[in-house]
Amino acid sequence: MDDEDQTVAGSIRRVLVVDDSRLQRRILVASLKKWGFEVVEADSGEAAMEICRAETPDLILSDWMMPGMNGLEFCRAFRARASEDYGYFILLTSKSEKNEVAEGLDAGADDFLTKPVSSDELRARISAGERILRMQRELSEKNRIVSETLGELQRVYDAIDKDLIQARKIQESLVPELSKEFGSSTVSLLLKPCGHIGGDLVGMFSPGVNRIGFYSIDVSGHGITSAMMTARLGGYLSSNYFDQNVGMEKRFNRFYALRQPEEVASLLNARLIADTGIEEYFTMAYCIADLRSGVVKMVQAGHPHPLLLRKNGEMEFIGKGGVPVGLVPDIGYSQEEFTMERGDRLLLFSDGFTEARLEDGSMLEPEGLLDLVQKCGPEQSGKEFLDDLYWHLTQIMSKEHGLEDDVSATLFEYQGP
Repeated sequence: MDDEDQTVAGSIRRVLVVDDSRLQRRILVASLKKWGFEVVEADSGEAAMEICRAETPDLILSDWMMPGMNGLEFCRAFRARASEDYGYFILLTSKSEKNEVAEGLDAGADDFLTKPVSSDELRARISAGERILRMQRELSEKNRIVSETLGELQRVYDAIDKDLIQARKIQESLVPELSKEFGSSTVSLLLKPCGHIGGDLVGMFSPGVNRIGFYSIDVSGHGITSAMMTARLGGYLSSNYFDQNVGMEKRFNRFYALRQPEEVASLLNARLIADTGIEEYFTMAYCIADLRSGVVKMVQAGHPHPLLLRKNGEMEFIGKGGVPVGLVPDIGYSQEEFTMERGDRLLLFSDGFTEARLEDGSMLEPEGLLDLVQKCGPEQSGKEFLDDLYWHLTQIMSKEHGLEDDVSATLFEYQGP
């Protein structure tokens, strides 16, 4: 087959020729078949639409001036079909006025050929349509792949989201009580993850009358890994299973006693360091209190300085810092001791409070926390105080960035023996 007979088809295989003139159709069909195309004929716009409804042709050559549905009306009807397949549409016309060409383009035509049609020009226009169809079909295929990928990602996301919702319920079970009375004193808890799950943990436990332990923990990082670590720590400091709680030791095989805070920090540090492959560490403020005397012993391991709220309105940040747990092996921890009077309160909190971003881009800082505490008022206590403290924080933090870190707190209110 010589070059004249070789096909120019590629993306274009099936061509529909629409003309009410049998002679004009015969001339066009002869050339198209010679070039290797599969050709279908129609003598009217209505007949052409029936063919297009059955199968979309790759290329349409349609006369403009026809009785009944003319070429322009046929083009509009062809483009209005509910079909994802695209056909390249060339209008054959003796019209050359600019407004008429614009009308044809507006109807959906891709190109124009002036009658009588030149064989060389027809082949050139078909080649141009070939390139456009190839790009359009490549784009459609890429869009299909993207759509399928997005659908798969959505299914994966929905599965992960379902798992995270369940994980949140499990994590919430680590803090079954948000407020509990120990004699006349009270410990209240606040836990607000920035996502489905978080890396903060708060809790409390008591081995017997007049003895309580309570803590605030912030695991490094965010998300699933941190949440898994909090679940583990929840077991280490369990309020239900004293035999698993590193904060307690059994004495005389009869009762449990609270370990000293510095010892608890050292035990937790040794456990994390011993676990190979774990890179997470955590900060902690852990206290034990004697409700008869008001004496509180505290270890601060890299956690924000707790806030001591005296009954007379004085406020003081206490503690000397310390190294986070699980960061350095064989490190010693020191504890502090202070006495609380009836009506005093002790607030342990995570840096989700002090590092919250405000509307002006700055952080709340410890001084800002003092302002929030003062806004809560002296009459508020327990869970109400913590909820109000958190509400005041949400009113001043950046609405654009929202909650960027978990926010948690533990409030100990001492009311004497």
